Amino acid sequence: MKTLVGWHIEMEFEEDGNRTRAAAMVRLGDGTELRAHGYSTRHHSDSPQLRVGEEVAGARALNDLAMQLLTKAHEEVKRPN
Repeated sequence: MKTLVGWHIEMEFEEDGNRTRAAAMVRLGDGTELRAHGYSTRHHSDSPQLRVGEEVAGARALNDLAMQLLTKAHEEVKRPN
């Protein structure tokens, strides 16, 4: 029997001068919500390319979510039935 599960990840970006902040949230099938943030800072000599800042900040936020998911899974595996 196949089981279909979907997760929805929401990502928002905020840019302030040379700094980009990403906020990420994933809602799991059990109702758990995990949240993470990522940041990037553009060097003053770099050309202003907002997309690059979003990509770096977003990747860092998603990496944090990945680590939280691994920690959650590890804790659930260790938990006795």
